[in-house]
Amino acid sequence: MVHLLDPDDPHLVVDGERVCEARAHLPAPDALHAWVTRFTLLADQTRLALLLCIHHTGEICVSDLAAATGVKDSTVSQALRLLRAHGVVTTRRDGRTIHYQLADDSIRALVGQVDDPADSASALNATNGLPG
Repeated sequence: MVHLLDPDDPHLVVDGERVCEARAHLPAPDALHAWVTRFTLLADQTRLALLLCIHHTGEICVSDLAAATGVKDSTVSQALRLLRAHGVVTTRRDGRTIHYQLADDSIRALVGQVDDPADSASALNATNGLPG
């Protein structure tokens, strides 16, 4: 696999096989950008809290999301507009009420990895050899 290395590359290569392996698993630039966008959307505490609520309820309306997260309705609506614009959530109208659900399977999988904080702390401590 070392044959994939550019002989004119100015970088010092210590292990050409590992460089080739790493390059072989990099997604195309467009796909990499899509992942950057997903992680950017998740990197906001309010949006992540909303996505966690939606993930665990299946679908939920703005006022219920505001009550669950302790965030103003207008802030929830603004965050949901952004998430909807990026195809992360979709809506279902029931009369005057709009219910939100997750639409992006990759976001669903990522959000599903977020555990209860007490469980996460215990797991992290166990990994680091610390008591519960």
